[in-house]
Amino acid sequence: MSHRDIAAVRGRLEEAVAALPGEPADAAELFERTEQVAIQILDSEAYDYEPEGALQELLMSYLYIRQIELGLLPFPDPNEV
Repeated sequence: MSHRDIAAVRGRLEEAVAALPGEPADAAELFERTEQVAIQILDSEAYDYEPEGALQELLMSYLYIRQIELGLLPFPDPNEV
C-alpha cells in the first residue's frame, strides 16, 4: 500500500461522510458516521490492497486518530507508559 493509496482511501472516506444527509448532532455522531463508512469501504475493498489486512489496519488507525481529533479519546500521555 503506497502513500497515494492511503491518501486516496482517506479522501474517499472523508468525502463519503461529508455527503451523508443531515448534520451530525455532536462529535460522537460524526464519529459513528465515519465508522460506518469505514466499514462499508472495508467490506467492498479489503481484497484490493496488499498485503492482506493493510486496508483494515489503515482504517482502524484513521478511526483512532479521528476519535482523538474529535475529543472522544484523550491524547495519549507519553509519561503514562
